[in-house]
Amino acid sequence: MIMGITEQQFMKITPNPKNTHWKEQLQNHGEMIAALVAGALILLGWGLSMMMSGLVINSLFIAAFVIGGFAKAKEGIVETINNKTLNVELLMFLAAIGAAIIGYWLEGAVLIFIFALSGALETYTMNKSKNELSALMSLQPETAHVLRNGREISMLARDLAVGDIILVKPGELMPADGIVVKGKTSINESAITGESMPVAKKENEEVLASTVNLDGVIHVKVSKTNENTLFQKIIKLVQNAQEEKPPAHLLIERLENTYVMVVLIGSGLMMFLPHYLFGWSWNETIYRALVLLVVASPCALVASTMPAVLSAISNGSRQGVLFKGGVHLEGLAKLSAIAFDKTGTLTAGKPEVTKIVASDGWDQDKILQVAVSIEHYSNHPLASAIISRAKKAEIPLLEAEDIKDVPGWGIEGMINGARYYIGKADFVGKEDAKKFLTTTRLEAIGKTIVFVKQDKEIIGALALRDIVRSDVKEAISAINAAGIDTFMLTGDSEETARDIAHEIGLKQYKAECLPDEKLEVIKELTKRYRWVAMVGDGTNDTPALAVANVGIAMGAGTDAALETADVVIMKNDLRQIPNTIRLSKKMNRIVKQNMVFSVAVIVMLIAANFMQDLSLPLGVVGHEGSTILVILNSLRLLRG
Repeated sequence: MIMGITEQQFMKITPNPKNTHWKEQLQNHGEMIAALVAGALILLGWGLSMMMSGLVINSLFIAAFVIGGFAKAKEGIVETINNKTLNVELLMFLAAIGAAIIGYWLEGAVLIFIFALSGALETYTMNKSKNELSALMSLQPETAHVLRNGREISMLARDLAVGDIILVKPGELMPADGIVVKGKTSINESAITGESMPVAKKENEEVLASTVNLDGVIHVKVSKTNENTLFQKIIKLVQNAQEEKPPAHLLIERLENTYVMVVLIGSGLMMFLPHYLFGWSWNETIYRALVLLVVASPCALVASTMPAVLSAISNGSRQGVLFKGGVHLEGLAKLSAIAFDKTGTLTAGKPEVTKIVASDGWDQDKILQVAVSIEHYSNHPLASAIISRAKKAEIPLLEAEDIKDVPGWGIEGMINGARYYIGKADFVGKEDAKKFLTTTRLEAIGKTIVFVKQDKEIIGALALRDIVRSDVKEAISAINAAGIDTFMLTGDSEETARDIAHEIGLKQYKAECLPDEKLEVIKELTKRYRWVAMVGDGTNDTPALAVANVGIAMGAGTDAALETADVVIMKNDLRQIPNTIRLSKKMNRIVKQNMVFSVAVIVMLIAANFMQDLSLPLGVVGHEGSTILVILNSLRLLRG
């Protein structure tokens, strides 16, 4: 599954011409096929050697050399020439040739086979990650139906301009981000959010590029050019994650040239020094030098990190968590504290009516009906919340007139000859409002109260609040259980912050934070905890996201937040944070296991070789076998 898209859905909307399928399979599995063919030739040669000897047997081994070793030998030689640095591929190439020269054709061929097999496994890991990017890129529609002067014309999706009106038919992919200007439909947004349930869309609602229009014909006004769509940002995130290497791997790469040089010099010295120092025969001396060349090669050490990192990144992307590089995934395991923005991160970001109270002679539905009939003419966010509540309750509108909107205070209007005032306490009379709250025992802490006044008497009130997201409590509990301290940073009042923090289970928070103050808080936390993450979704969170050790953005956040963050949670599910932290710790644990194991095997094999207790076949199996085990250990991360 790629970002919530099942294989069946992917096959329906992704072209896969039959005449190119076999080429793609050959490209993806070519190394593995070559390694297996080489193995089959070696097995055949070994079997025939029981019955005959000579040119036929050696020809089979030579074929195994060429088929199994060509790709790796070419890679090593080209890299050495281009970068003027030595590498492990060159060591293996020289060891195999040396074994053949002194007559150990079978051992040299086995070395090539196992080295090719380990390389094929590593390539498989790389391809698993690259295939996710290829699948994502295949979900981009190439053409769009553009409406110009009443006519429908076809043009490339990448050439769409902001303001173009496009026609999207049922079953088609959305060519660009935009706003629905005509029609209604259901959209499968799983490519973006990972959620499989369709989302209803109507006029004035946003649709995203590469989502699937399911059942309606809609006209969409393009709001972003192709390179600025959210889908393109996701592709860039995946590309960056694949290309950026973690510190451990970069260190190994820097040391590889020096290490290979030391091994070559050591093997060269061993070709004659033991003969004079210990009285070994020339045959034994050269043989041991070749074994050293094999067993001292850092193949397993080189393969300790990237397969693990790419497997973990692939795992995370399937869960809807994108990383801008392995270094950020690695850093999550070090976190001691996480700071959360409130609005849009811990809460839904949209106020909802949580309670309605009415004075004697009035009921809640009547209060809501009066409020919505007048607030219907306002575009204030609180008015939207009241309208939404009335729609859910199927409350009909009353005819209102003489509407007067007083920005920052409230709105008033006439209904059936009576004048109603709807707004904050100062708008309806502060003392009367305070008395009404006392009489009705309406708790105002952490809530916004909208009063409804008829002529000179307050007849009711609506309590509104930004609702805590359903996944937050579980996520915070899991993070705290992992020994990580949690904080909330919000621009809201002290009372609101305290109420939300208490509900969520957060003991530490800072209220009335401006963007620059959030930045300072993160700096202070970094000094105190060393490794700190910031989770946010808005433009005002970007300074804090940038300065944190790990910046985590919600997928529904602003473009600025997505571009600044190191990690993006596409499903907007905070429970993915503790899950990803566990994945990071497991990845770091596996990388350490790989490195310790690979170094221990090299030391053990070198010691056994100096003691003349190690044959070339055992050296090959021990060394290359450790490489295969390291890669297989890394592949466990594909499943979490």
